[in-house]
Amino acid sequence: MSTHKQLVLSGMQPTNTLHLGNYLGALKNWVRMQNEMPCFFCVVDMHALTQDSGYALPKDVTRATREVAAAYIASGVDPKHTPIFAQSMVKEHAELAWIFNCVARLGWLDRMTQFKEKSGKHKERSSVGLYTYPVLMAADILVYKATHVPVGEDQKQHLELARDIAQKFNNDYAVPDYFPLPEPVITGPGTRVMSLRDGAKKMSKTDESDNSRINLTDDADTIANKIRRAKTDPNPLPENEKGLAGRPEAENLLNIYAGLADKPMKDVIAQFAGQQFSGFKNELAELAVTKLKPIADEMRRLMADSAEIDRILRSGAEKARTVAEPIMLDIKKTVGFVV
Repeated sequence: MSTHKQLVLSGMQPTNTLHLGNYLGALKNWVRMQNEMPCFFCVVDMHALTQDSGYALPKDVTRATREVAAAYIASGVDPKHTPIFAQSMVKEHAELAWIFNCVARLGWLDRMTQFKEKSGKHKERSSVGLYTYPVLMAADILVYKATHVPVGEDQKQHLELARDIAQKFNNDYAVPDYFPLPEPVITGPGTRVMSLRDGAKKMSKTDESDNSRINLTDDADTIANKIRRAKTDPNPLPENEKGLAGRPEAENLLNIYAGLADKPMKDVIAQFAGQQFSGFKNELAELAVTKLKPIADEMRRLMADSAEIDRILRSGAEKARTVAEPIMLDIKKTVGFVV
């Protein structure tokens, strides 16, 4: 049985503005989890450099890093209680990533479906950083010996790789249970939010249509208009969950309502059973504005004081390093480095 103390580690890339899916799938749960066990939440700016879209201009990364940190705080993560920091501010992430590059195996990385999706037909043009992205993710987690990682379905394979790397390190260096095998945390309604334009596609920061998502920076009118224009089908809302079969847009909007209202899906279906979408969308728009407008307002206030955000990030990094530094020193000794 593992003797590791419980610790949560998670982060988001500073690439484009965060949206409703990020809030319901992650941020909302982070706020709850910070009161249940120790948590570290980072802005994974080193991962952002793997983007091959012209986004990785220095000024863009800087602005987006501050905006993501502002979203964490505006959503309810308390930096006085829970460290918030930029990944690049804690050098131990990069140091452990190199050691893990020497532990991980090519065959493991070749099986990573996200690399195949992002590289497409041009694998040879992709950066080495994109290929080894999940190794750095493993270092992000294990440099703190984190035991729990809130992840979406699309990141579960990367977490499985982190577990494989941790196990191989423990075996190779004869240090049983040195690294924990981190567990995924996927909780609550709304954890997988789909596009407002296509219920079969995940809501994405990179979708060309801004109407496909609700950004956390959207104002009240924009939020309401996007929901009212969201794709639906001509039938009334179903009487039960079985009635959602083959109706991805209906399921998505009901799921969003459930996530924002903190209600089980079955209760939401019962509340709106048989109603037309027009009335339901009005109710959903009102709920979304009530929940999201304060976040957008607080993000704007925070972004107006970038020095304060930078202070919060530096303070969080100092707290993170108090944990990562001694672990990294121990790892260096374990692999034979002179320290």
